[in-house]
Amino acid sequence: MSFDYDLFVIGGGSGGVRAARVAAGETGAKVALAEEDRYGGTCVIRGCVPKKLMVFASEFAPMVEDAQSFGWDIQPGSFDWGSFKVKLHAELDRLEGVYRNILKNNGVESFDQRARIVDPHTVELADGTRMTARHILIATGGRPVVPDFPGSDLAITSNDIFHLETLPDSILIVGGGYIACEFAGILNGLGVQVTQFYRGAQILRGFDDEARGLVCEEMCQNGIDVHLGTNIIEMKREGDKIRVKATNGSEMLVDQVMYATGRAPNADELGLEALGIERGRKGEILVDEYSQTGVPSIYAIGDVTDRVNLTPVAIREGMAFVDTVFRGKPTPVDHELIPTAIFTQPEMGTVGLSEEEAAEQESIEIYATSFKPMQQSFAGRSQRVLMKLIVSKATHKVLGCHIVAPGAGEMIQLAGIAVKMGATKEDFDRTVAVHPTMSEELVTMRQPVRSA
Repeated sequence: MSFDYDLFVIGGGSGGVRAARVAAGETGAKVALAEEDRYGGTCVIRGCVPKKLMVFASEFAPMVEDAQSFGWDIQPGSFDWGSFKVKLHAELDRLEGVYRNILKNNGVESFDQRARIVDPHTVELADGTRMTARHILIATGGRPVVPDFPGSDLAITSNDIFHLETLPDSILIVGGGYIACEFAGILNGLGVQVTQFYRGAQILRGFDDEARGLVCEEMCQNGIDVHLGTNIIEMKREGDKIRVKATNGSEMLVDQVMYATGRAPNADELGLEALGIERGRKGEILVDEYSQTGVPSIYAIGDVTDRVNLTPVAIREGMAFVDTVFRGKPTPVDHELIPTAIFTQPEMGTVGLSEEEAAEQESIEIYATSFKPMQQSFAGRSQRVLMKLIVSKATHKVLGCHIVAPGAGEMIQLAGIAVKMGATKEDFDRTVAVHPTMSEELVTMRQPVRSA
């Protein structure tokens, strides 16, 4: 049977675009892609990229004070949201253009509309056009969701932050994951009065306890009003503000409430049910280690599969899909030992097991040090950083590395290579320290602080 395309990709985010580009440009496959919104997906349009630019913008306020401590005659000014927003959206437009050109230059035909699957080899666009493909790849990503409660329609999500006409004077952020914590730091740095509610006992669940404890402590020191074990009962509009009733009995008035309590896969109304493609408890598409669904011609990658919801992982899954299907090299996706950074303030970088996870598996030694870095200390700041290694007692392998410090994301990328290679504590010890740096502590810790 002949098909219109070798591959039809639904979704123009990082994963889908990478798979389409490589399949077309490097294997010569005939490829089409459909995207109903903007090219670049969550990461480029409403996620990592604009968020990181906002992180940069928010970090200038304390720099002025620090510069004065170092002898510079610099006076604080005020942040101009309007001017920043214009530049931000111009950059996002530029990046979307880059994504469109990548597809075009590699011979991928793109359709700016929604697509759904009719049968194992047929896709239907919103305008009714039907096309056939030997393989179909779903890369539709995920979206933030707000739980249903009285007044929940008053809440905004991370998607809306980049489009606010003006910055609010005050905001309540609900959630304790990395998105909630990152935006708490960003908005606090931009001069917004930030309160954060999280229903759990500590923010950043799933990360190393000592590391997340330090992040929370420093967030509070920076002026974020964090309430743990707290949730919203109801919200009401009151003039141009929102009245919030909390589970701890308190009430407050704020300009905005942002929810970052979870995301859902974009897998509805794709035609999956009629084809018998299975979905999980959160609505995610269930796939095997090669990203294949129960229908052999249909694959899914990225956040819509809810495996590890990170942009570089979606890209890796897209590459593995191309290797498996178009290069005849079956390639399972390696989801082990993924380094990641959380752009809280201070930043956190992590790879491998937390102390708690490792202690459940085997006997371990903990090497850790917390100190005031030279730059902040000289400027009179009390900010502390943490360098931590989790080491196997039996093999001396470094099972996990956790860094809470300015620039932790840059550091963990390099530490991640060593941990992924199976480096031992002796390998770290044999490495000469780069002095004076914060990261030199990773190779100068001689004695464990505790065993578990």
